[in-house]
Amino acid sequence: MSFLLNKLHEAVDDIQEQFTGKHEEEQEDKHEDRHEGRNEDRHEERRDDEQHERDKKKYAQEHAEGQSEPSDDHSNHRFKSFAVRRNDNDVKYYIDGCCYMWAVSVALERAKESVWILDWWLSPELYLRRPLAKNEQYRIDRMLQAAAERGVKVNIIVYKEVTQALTLSSSHTKHALEDLHPNIMVFRHPDHIPDAKVLQSSIMDSLQNMSLTASSASKLPGDTLKALYGVHEDTVLYWAHHEKLCLVDGHTAFMGGLDLCYGRWDTHQHSIADAHPGNLDNIVFPGQDFNNARIMDFQDVANWKNNKLDRTKNSRMGWSDLSICISGPVVNDLKKHFVDRWNFIFNEKYDHKNDRDYQHLTVTGNSGQSRERGGSSQGGAVCQLTRSCAKWSHGIGIEHSIANAYIEVIKNSKHFVYIENQFFITATSDDMKKPIKNMIGAAIVERIVRAARNGEKYKMIINIPAVPAFAGDLRSDDALSTRAIMEFQYNSINRGHGQSIMERISEEGIDPSEYLRFYNLRNYDRINASGAMRDAEQKSGVSYGEAQEQYDKKFGGVYEEEGGLRSYNPPPPEGFDRDDRRGPRHEGREGHGPRGGYEREEEYGERPGHRERPEYGERPGYGEREGHGPRGGYDEDRGFGERPRHEERSEYGERGHGPRGGYEREEEYGERRGHEERPGHGRREEYGEREEYGGREEYGRRQERSQERGQREERGQNDRYDQYQRGAKKIGDHQGLGSGRWDSVASCYMLGGEDIRNVPWEGGEMDEIDAFVSEELYIHSKLLIADDRVVICGSANLNDRSQCGDHDSEIAMVIEDQHMIDSRMNGEPWRAAKFAASLRRHLFRKHLGLLKPQDFQSPNQNYEPIGTPNHYDWDSREDQAVADPLSDEFLELWNGRAKTNTEAFARVFHPVPCDDVRTWKQYDEYYERFFKEDKKDKDKEKDDEEKDEDEKDEDDKKDKDEKPSTYKWGHVVAEEFSSGPDGVKEVKEVLSKVRGTLVEMPLMFLNDEDIAKEGLGLNPFTEAVYT
Repeated sequence: MSFLLNKLHEAVDDIQEQFTGKHEEEQEDKHEDRHEGRNEDRHEERRDDEQHERDKKKYAQEHAEGQSEPSDDHSNHRFKSFAVRRNDNDVKYYIDGCCYMWAVSVALERAKESVWILDWWLSPELYLRRPLAKNEQYRIDRMLQAAAERGVKVNIIVYKEVTQALTLSSSHTKHALEDLHPNIMVFRHPDHIPDAKVLQSSIMDSLQNMSLTASSASKLPGDTLKALYGVHEDTVLYWAHHEKLCLVDGHTAFMGGLDLCYGRWDTHQHSIADAHPGNLDNIVFPGQDFNNARIMDFQDVANWKNNKLDRTKNSRMGWSDLSICISGPVVNDLKKHFVDRWNFIFNEKYDHKNDRDYQHLTVTGNSGQSRERGGSSQGGAVCQLTRSCAKWSHGIGIEHSIANAYIEVIKNSKHFVYIENQFFITATSDDMKKPIKNMIGAAIVERIVRAARNGEKYKMIINIPAVPAFAGDLRSDDALSTRAIMEFQYNSINRGHGQSIMERISEEGIDPSEYLRFYNLRNYDRINASGAMRDAEQKSGVSYGEAQEQYDKKFGGVYEEEGGLRSYNPPPPEGFDRDDRRGPRHEGREGHGPRGGYEREEEYGERPGHRERPEYGERPGYGEREGHGPRGGYDEDRGFGERPRHEERSEYGERGHGPRGGYEREEEYGERRGHEERPGHGRREEYGEREEYGGREEYGRRQERSQERGQREERGQNDRYDQYQRGAKKIGDHQGLGSGRWDSVASCYMLGGEDIRNVPWEGGEMDEIDAFVSEELYIHSKLLIADDRVVICGSANLNDRSQCGDHDSEIAMVIEDQHMIDSRMNGEPWRAAKFAASLRRHLFRKHLGLLKPQDFQSPNQNYEPIGTPNHYDWDSREDQAVADPLSDEFLELWNGRAKTNTEAFARVFHPVPCDDVRTWKQYDEYYERFFKEDKKDKDKEKDDEEKDEDEKDEDDKKDKDEKPSTYKWGHVVAEEFSSGPDGVKEVKEVLSKVRGTLVEMPLMFLNDEDIAKEGLGLNPFTEAVYT
């Protein structure tokens, strides 16, 4: 095995090395060859390149000082960042997606000139306000279209994924948004295109029908990886654009850990149940947004409501995250970062083609003008933008100022550091560095050892996900990426063969637990599949699942069914006029503008009048089998997932496809209602005009029949939804189970919540004990707080991918608020920064259950953009409990609550990781024998849609007889409790002890095993990608 791994190592290294040192002329020729696909004379191409270079130099001369090509000369700046410290900024935080997305929606409504978005993933159909039944106009695509029609210029950059590995469908994002209005322009980057040598090799044939999983990725030879990921000069493009940034009118900036995509919207209590038998309009997480990637990863994201996860039996996964909003001088640096990225992509992909649809951007305007709205914090904040970027991502030399900031802030901390991050992979010394390179761990060791030697009371609290990358069964091959990340994390924390953080501290004769502790988050809920649901189904004659499916379809989008694609456009919400096309149009683009005759050019090799040419991996048959989507591959936010089981294909780039939601769909190919054929361009031959389709007259008759059939089906679907709603209105309160009061019980572990032992239940679709569900609360924040004075917040994870600079591109803001307040540190007076202290206290209270449940339909000032300060209840009893992070009282509360919660969840749900599970044998006994998903489970799920209710009931009875000890993932291990009502009482008794979501991180989990290599080896490619 070691020989094979070494051979693979050499192959992967060769991918990187063989491109180094090649002549620039050869690179440019290859670049043109593979992207343009043209065969013009090489001398003519070089003349074009020379002219292109002259144009770039002219552009740089015309746009000096902050608008030119990015410069590497920033060695004298703090952290070696491209940006300097900026004074007098306003900063505001948003804990969790609910208030953050509401604030973004307010800013988008106010936008007058420009909206710039940089995102890893952007879901056009994401609702920024909930419930969607009351907030249809606050879907991102509709908001951006409304802004564009007001004359706002919208520029968006999203990561362009490897389609064999990820299900982001950036192609859908681009086309769904650009088709709305010519003022909306979307770049995808990078292009994953192999060089000419690989294109001509036999490898390309072998890639047909390939699906990339953790298992298959660990076995791929070097040339195949090169073909899949493509190359930018000397870099194989394993990496992603990972920033999350939204700039509105050049003076209001949103940034942090939250993408504007599915799965991110959430509240402080993180309800994971979303069944509403009394009123479907109370659904909070529509379609794909009800997601639990541990059970089933995102699938067919272009068809946003296509979600196979049954919410009457499964929970979603909660999402704990953080972002900020900023105004002031530092916004100019964020604008420069966006403009430089946009222009870099433009120069690489479009400039040489004289594409007039896309243009360079420039930095203009005064970012401090938002101060006119008021709300400036006393003294303002000193902010400095840091980032990770390199030649492939930004066209510059390597910058890793985020890592520099982390290291320096940790080393200079006086008393306390709190870290909340999605990953924790780092090195403590040069001896440990391979394959880990970032040295944040060394800074942690140095600071703790110094504190111990100086007799200082110093604490570091680190909060990360229990299971990164969402594996269901850690034993399966599909969980290789998760096991690899877990092993790298444990090697960083306490199992590094003498080189981990805790081992290095222990070598100095110091007990690391006195200074450093790790924690996770977990929560529970109860699915309301109660007697209220059964009553509603009986009174309506419609099953809840069927009605909920039609509810998803009711709220927009294009969906695929037998007989073809058709769009469903519900009546517009009050105040939202989807037919009002009177907004300013973007004119003056010769041959472009509204896409009447042809689509905008997109990628290399396209000509006017031609639809986007799919890249390798985007064509049917390349990386996807017909009827299936790409298998889940590793990504920075999800890791490798399972192959979607029932994914239907949609052609995102074709006209008339993709969700239209709030705008008029195209009547025919190449023509839009209200738009005439563009002069000077040949009209496309419309579908139905060709003889083989019977000519236009026959096509018209077919179209009429299709429309009539579609209308009948839509009426039937609406009838089922309306029929259920009419029945639900007749069921009464059912002790709060019919009124919506107990559709979720997540409030029970928050401040002022009802004791779970007092929450009623009526038997129905399932027994109450089976309705309880638990899931890890996924931490996605990227945050460091030091001494309640300094905050680092952005998109960067604590691993090499985010910190090294030449891997994923990232941004992070270093914030030092100058408004100081009186506080305490270890019982002594301490001057803390208002921003840092309130943010840290707010987070701690949420994790401890010392915040009231968040009412997402009652916004307060924490839902507003910058200009309205954060509200925080200073000096309340709950605030005082967390004010001093070094006090014995706080530490007893924090550690005691984590221990109690951990024991309660272990007793009821048997979650993993768990400290009692040291070997795979113990894993089988504790977890897998209860929750292992076998082939029968998968076949049953696959076939259920084709069976009638009697067959399903018979199958359920057969499964229950054959597998009495097997339960759904995340449900109660019922055999641990008494049967009947006594068992439910026992479960509730245990759960009544849970407060908040804080749990201990099990540092001894699988301590006696080699986690990553169980059943499958890693190669250097997977090691690099997972770290």
